[in-house]
Amino acid sequence: MKVRHIVWTAKQSLWMLTAAVLVSSPAYSFDERIKKELLRLEPTARLEQACDTQLMSQINKEHNQFRVDKVIAYTFSDPSYKGDSINAPGASFRSRGDWYHLSYQCRTTPTRVEVKTLTYEIGEKVERDDWRKYSLYN
Repeated sequence: MKVRHIVWTAKQSLWMLTAAVLVSSPAYSFDERIKKELLRLEPTARLEQACDTQLMSQINKEHNQFRVDKVIAYTFSDPSYKGDSINAPGASFRSRGDWYHLSYQCRTTPTRVEVKTLTYEIGEKVERDDWRKYSLYN
């Protein structure tokens, strides 16, 4: 299994915290402030973060049993990128302290800030005994 390590800068970590808080609020909107923060990331990270942020919001709106606070595109397999698109068949998300399998495809605008299309499929809950194997956490 490939393990993908990402080293987040302080600015990127602050962005992730901000995005998680904004997405968890019922009045979430993808406003200009968030777009400006995304533009500070390198293009691939920007694409992934824009899609992950939209995924959190959409799953929370469409599935009352979930309260998504984290999406990881590369948990079970590496995503593939083509231009302004990402295909992440081995993704996961965390909701209410549990992790779930996730597969998604996302396409953004050329700036990689606004999501144009997003499809996803929620899979089974990841057994807690497997969290360490896949670098998942509370």
